[in-house]
Amino acid sequence: MYDGGGTARKVDRGRERPGCPVTRAEDGTWRVHDHAVARALLRGPGTVQAGLGVETVEKLPRRIRRPVLYRDGPEHREHRRQTARFFTPRRVDEHYRDLMVRIAEEQLASLRAAGGARLADLAFELAIGVVSEVIGLRYGRPGIRRRLERFFPEEFGEPGLTSVRGLYWLGRQNANWLRIHLADVRPAIRAHRRREHDDLISHLIGEGCSDAEILGECLTFAAAGMVTTREFVSLAAWHLFTDAGLLDHYRSADESGRLAVLQEILRLEPVVGRLRRRAVSALELPTDDGPLAVRPGEVVELHLDDTNTDPRAVGRDPLCVRPGRAMESGAGPAGLSFGDGPHRCPGAHIALLETDVFLSRLFALDGIRMTAPPRVSFKDVIGGYEIRGLTVGLPPGAVRSGPGPGSAR
Repeated sequence: MYDGGGTARKVDRGRERPGCPVTRAEDGTWRVHDHAVARALLRGPGTVQAGLGVETVEKLPRRIRRPVLYRDGPEHREHRRQTARFFTPRRVDEHYRDLMVRIAEEQLASLRAAGGARLADLAFELAIGVVSEVIGLRYGRPGIRRRLERFFPEEFGEPGLTSVRGLYWLGRQNANWLRIHLADVRPAIRAHRRREHDDLISHLIGEGCSDAEILGECLTFAAAGMVTTREFVSLAAWHLFTDAGLLDHYRSADESGRLAVLQEILRLEPVVGRLRRRAVSALELPTDDGPLAVRPGEVVELHLDDTNTDPRAVGRDPLCVRPGRAMESGAGPAGLSFGDGPHRCPGAHIALLETDVFLSRLFALDGIRMTAPPRVSFKDVIGGYEIRGLTVGLPPGAVRSGPGPGSAR
């Protein structure tokens, strides 16, 4: 059993975990650092989504159907109920595992041929292929990766009509929307109208969604399933490359053991570090010193890098990677990294499995090594990280050491 070592966090967000379970920013935003308070808020009523462009979406005409990320209440619950079948562990295993294996093998074949590669590029190709299958984006033109990179740039501007920068950002994003619609979403919609498929686009067509509404839903899933998975694959590989004991444990474990390693890394290093909710009714945040009153309209920001290292929830040595650690208070093995409650990420199992399918094969390559360390940047709007520059390489003539532990079902 691997029991960890010293502080293992790779992504330094530049601050210590506050001692208070709830703090307040100068702008009045409540900040939650306690796991139990955050989970109760996510599971309970009285709040709706905030941040992530919600304010812009709310300005759209009411006749336009909002993507699932931006809905709450009965409408959101019904949508999640109807689409839950696309994300069950059984479906993932039966419908998507072979696809994950094929794409992973293709990416590793290109790595072997070139002798080296940027890991973020390999991971993004994997994530694009898997999520495209779940959504139904099988009929587009070549180049979807480049179109998505333009839509999700490393530097985000702020939309608006009051500055040159805001107008530029708005114009650029409108052009990017159009590119993805014409090259990827519209061909998929046409193919699905000719023949029904068992995927998300066919479900949305059956619900009477317009092309624009389907485009919005596809981009929401692209952000949630493609971009975040790319970052986590790179982050998890970075941990494994630099911790020999953890890598030995990962290589020798069965699939459930490897998934436990990945969940523990994700607990420590959530890809999305902050979730925001807006109160629509009076709330009370429980603390050891008594409840704190939150008024309607106020925003509560959950700091997941803090909630996931709350010793009362995750036990001793919260900043160490200890796969299989005993979690308290019903906390899941990944903490709140996938959220919780009605908005918990539906693709959690997909993300973990495709990461393991890829990494188990990557680390089965003879002589695989990290040839350049990564650089880390941040997206402040979500408290997220980006891992770039991590390159991997093989010695000349290296071959795979065997079928790899991820090949068994």
